[in-house]
Amino acid sequence: MPAAVPPSGIYVPAVLFFKANEDFDVPAIKSHVLRLAQGGVTGIVVQGSNGEAQHLSHDERKEAISLTRKTLDENGFQNVVIIAGCGAQSARETKELCVDAKDAGAAFVLVLTPSVWPGDMTKDNIIRYHREVADYSPLPYMVYNFPTVTAGIDLDSDIILTLSEHPNIVGTKLSCGNVGKLHRITSVKPPSEFCTLAGVSEVLLQGLLSGSAGAIAALPNLVPKLHMKMYALYQAGKIDEAMKIQAQLGQGDWATRKAGGVGAMKALISKHFGYGEIHVRRPLMSVAQLSGTSVDKLEELIASEKML
Repeated sequence: MPAAVPPSGIYVPAVLFFKANEDFDVPAIKSHVLRLAQGGVTGIVVQGSNGEAQHLSHDERKEAISLTRKTLDENGFQNVVIIAGCGAQSARETKELCVDAKDAGAAFVLVLTPSVWPGDMTKDNIIRYHREVADYSPLPYMVYNFPTVTAGIDLDSDIILTLSEHPNIVGTKLSCGNVGKLHRITSVKPPSEFCTLAGVSEVLLQGLLSGSAGAIAALPNLVPKLHMKMYALYQAGKIDEAMKIQAQLGQGDWATRKAGGVGAMKALISKHFGYGEIHVRRPLMSVAQLSGTSVDKLEELIASEKML
């Protein structure tokens, strides 16, 4: 019997806050999880790229998941879904992370393609790898396509559709931002069968109009309510109004990259929402000074968020 498919909606790969010594800043992590849930998001991705997953030990990964689940449950958000990033550079370690994710309270896993040896990652080997780990995973499995962090390895729609036939592979996140690829997948596999999610806010509405289930995107770390408003307008058939917000989100996505990515998001959250500090783990760079047109654009979005 096929595994359960994630519900359609908006998911956010939560940033993870650290103290100056790089230990977890638990109060800030809890405050962030709670603000995202109060903003109406469908789910939270723990240990996504924005959560600095590659910088965490196995024990820290489990702690981040369990802390997120506990915070949600204690505040009446039992319905908010947790997806755990479980990608590693070997099938063996990825399997271990999938088991850990279940033990810690996640509902789904999201797995990158290994990329240390990109020349060896042929189409057949990519398919073999994901099938092997999905066979072992105790949780429903999503394929994560993000060429920027996988040495340029970019899974095409043929590979993803082949993997979608596996009974435990239930969806994909497309951080490549390729709407054509997304549409090819959704035209064969609707969201009720396979959860195809855009991986960036700048193509959120375009993806929805092409049949996606929604998105896993970084920008809701700053403006979850604005994303949910746009999603509600789409669901109500108010496409012209939704497109006006989509234009803002597209500008915000681009501005976040130019302002400093994860470091900039932490700095903006600390400044505007009153929790967390700017610390990241090396080799990422903190953003100590927020200035420039990109920051101005993001602060305009945050002002809109606070009015909702």
